[in-house]
Amino acid sequence: MTVHHGLRAIEILMVEDSPIDVLMAREALDQAKVLNNLSVAENGVEAMAFLRKEGKYCDAPRPDLIFLDLNMPRKDGREVLQELKADSRLKVIPVVVLTTSKAEEDIVKTYGLHANCYITKPVDFERFAEVVKTVQDFWFTIVTLPPRT
Repeated sequence: MTVHHGLRAIEILMVEDSPIDVLMAREALDQAKVLNNLSVAENGVEAMAFLRKEGKYCDAPRPDLIFLDLNMPRKDGREVLQELKADSRLKVIPVVVLTTSKAEEDIVKTYGLHANCYITKPVDFERFAEVVKTVQDFWFTIVTLPPRT
């Protein structure tokens, strides 16, 4: 765990199958000067294994925040959200849904599944960096997160 000026690094799990979006998130987090450890799961199956510390993820850190893409192979973000929020140990982790979908039914459904916020993916880096900075300011400056157990 990285410690910096008395603060601990934020553990973020990004569930995203697009390497370009992962790269953008990394750069945006760096640019926003967010002290973080970003872990990536490329699909929903991997994400759940990571969160449950199964197999190769037995030493996985517990995330403080999850960035979740909705449209992924094997198990999509909606299924991940449903499983996550049904698990008493995992349901307290805030989930930010990042997706290209602007469909109203997706927005309604993800909030119905207890997503903490829904952000439509911007296409360019500047807007993406702005989104990451806003999320960081909100979740790690304004909001008090549940303690890690």
